Amino acid sequence: MVTLFEHAGGHEGLHRFIDIFYSSVLSDPLLQPLFGAGRPEHVAHLTAFSAETFGGPETFSKDMGGFPLLIEAHRGLKITETQRQRFIDLYMAAADQAGLPADPPFREALRSHVEFGSQVAMQNSHAETDDQLHPLREVPLWDWPASSE
Repeated sequence: MVTLFEHAGGHEGLHRFIDIFYSSVLSDPLLQPLFGAGRPEHVAHLTAFSAETFGGPETFSKDMGGFPLLIEAHRGLKITETQRQRFIDLYMAAADQAGLPADPPFREALRSHVEFGSQVAMQNSHAETDDQLHPLREVPLWDWPASSE
C-alpha cells in the first residue's frame, strides 16, 4: 500500500497544501496572534514535518531541528480550544483548496493527524515545566486508518 505521503502527491502536493494552509492561518484573526507576522521557513518546516509524519523523507528530524524545535515553538503560546478547532478547520479546508485526495480513508488519516497534533501542541503551549509537556518526543508516524487495510 502506498504511504500517505505518496497518496498526498509527495513533497509537491504537501508543499502546495501547507502553503495554502499557512496563508490562511496568517490571515485568520483568531490564529494570527499565535504566528505573528509569520516566518519564511515555516512552510518548509511544516511541509517537511508533514512529509516525515506521512511516511516520506526524514528531513525534518535530520536537518531541521526535529521534534525539540516543535516543542520550543509552542511553549508559552497558551493555545485555546477555540484556536485549536479553528486550526483544524483551516487545515481541512486547505486540503480541499490544494486538491489533496478526497477519499474517506485519506481524509480520516489527515483529520486524525491534525486532531492529535493540535492536542499535543496545545498541551505543550501550556506547559510550565518539562513534566507538563506531552510525552511525545519524536515525529509521530501516521498511517492509513485500520479500516482501510
